[in-house]
Amino acid sequence: MDLLEAIRGRRSVRSYKVDPIPEKKLKVVLEAVRWAPSWANTQCWEVIVVRDQQTKRKLVDTLSKGNPSREAILQAPLTLVLLGIEGRAGFYKGEVCTEKGDWYMFDVGLAMQNLCLAAHAMGLGTVIVGYFDAAKVAEILQVPPGRAVVAMTPLGYPKEVPPPPKRKEIEEFVHYEEYGSR
Repeated sequence: MDLLEAIRGRRSVRSYKVDPIPEKKLKVVLEAVRWAPSWANTQCWEVIVVRDQQTKRKLVDTLSKGNPSREAILQAPLTLVLLGIEGRAGFYKGEVCTEKGDWYMFDVGLAMQNLCLAAHAMGLGTVIVGYFDAAKVAEILQVPPGRAVVAMTPLGYPKEVPPPPKRKEIEEFVHYEEYGSR
């Protein structure tokens, strides 16, 4: 599968088979995280792999009752929780050096995108889950201070793949030379 095909074909999967993920495929997904770009190569992410069903039930309890990803986390054979290491990205000599502050959210987002594309290329599904009680997740997974729970995704073989969502045309979001010049 070429890169653009993977980008166009990736979907937010919320229905999974219970089939286990071979360790080799998990390693490929984690290797994709490893090679994500980051601020000054700080690689300010960590991943917690959760297989235990009881722990996944606790994670589900951190999501709102109406979150459509609740069942996905329970169905998929594992869930990956991405953490940001605070105070690295966007810093120079220990001082924040951009008006945007700590850059870990951006870098973890890049790592998550790599993860999702690699998973899709191997026939696996993901859905990026970001609406949850991060402090509660940190408590459940015993995340130490200095680490922020950013996102999680179930990982598994899709039971069904949703159709592609409508996308904006390029002309709707691209400006040339200055804002408003199309």
